[in-house]
Amino acid sequence: MDNDESSKTGSKSKQMNTGRKKFNMDPKKGIEYLIENELLKETPEDVAQFLYKGEGLNKTAIGDYLGEKKDFNIKVLEAFVERHEFKDMILVQALRQFLWSFRLPGEAQKIDRMMECFAKRYCETNPGVFESTDTCYVLSFSIIMLNTSLHNVSVKEKPSLERFISMNRGINEGRDLPDELLKSLYESIKKEPFKIPEDDGNDLTHTFFNPDREGWLMKQGGGRYKNWKRRWFILTDNCLYYFEYTTDKEPRGIIPLENLQIREMEDGKKPHCFELYAADGREIIKACKTDADGKVVEGKHNIYRMSASTAEEKEAWIKSITASISKDPFYDMLAARKKKASSNIKDS
Repeated sequence: MDNDESSKTGSKSKQMNTGRKKFNMDPKKGIEYLIENELLKETPEDVAQFLYKGEGLNKTAIGDYLGEKKDFNIKVLEAFVERHEFKDMILVQALRQFLWSFRLPGEAQKIDRMMECFAKRYCETNPGVFESTDTCYVLSFSIIMLNTSLHNVSVKEKPSLERFISMNRGINEGRDLPDELLKSLYESIKKEPFKIPEDDGNDLTHTFFNPDREGWLMKQGGGRYKNWKRRWFILTDNCLYYFEYTTDKEPRGIIPLENLQIREMEDGKKPHCFELYAADGREIIKACKTDADGKVVEGKHNIYRMSASTAEEKEAWIKSITASISKDPFYDMLAARKKKASSNIKDS
């Protein structure tokens, strides 16, 4: 009898190891294997506990599974987040714990669901810290981006505390968060960067300041006279940023690439031209820029026309932008959330 029990235990242990390997190669198939072999119950709670313990599991695979849109995966995500205890933690400590338990994927919708669950859980365990989960959500992204800009060697100009505070003005339902809170978050990140699982390089914090392409282009203005100005362009994360100088901390304009198309074109005044235009026939492309007073305003372009210095550069930009053009709603999603968090609901 003892030999039988020992044999069964050994067999189950072997199957569990096989299941972990399958999970690391294909999370969905790995979970299915473990359930079929009765090593996991087919419940969100049981699967969440398996992922939370994480023994022998690839953290990228955990992130991919938790980010899936199927109802069962979403319930697993919710149960997974509930296993994190954030009570009495400042937000940056909670983020450190959360982002170490899996690797944040690069897809916008997956990130949205994960950060939504995180913000909800943090606010549940720390009532009264923020007016809404939207505030927590936006501030969490701000912290992730601060971590990248402070500690990524590609970023030459490091944001100051004053800049970080300014970025987060009015996000608490139209009110400012306490400067002391923002200072504590800033100092924590400056002193100690996030520990991000290093399974691979396909995550938000890794890609945000590692552009797909950057360089000088001439850009045609959107005003009455269509003046051409030299701008430094950075293409990253399905978005095209342009700056007046390479050393500028803030872009002069941001062009989200979702639902846009690109084409070569001839211009009588400039060589090697290409332009961006709305795929759905809208007259005005959804974008934003800073005006002379430094205020963020909506762009007024129905096309964005650029001129490269050589034919080779033009082809390279077209190829890179074509690869980046996406219907991914990440920037819409974050902008809408920030707008929602900044509006004073009590005044509406």
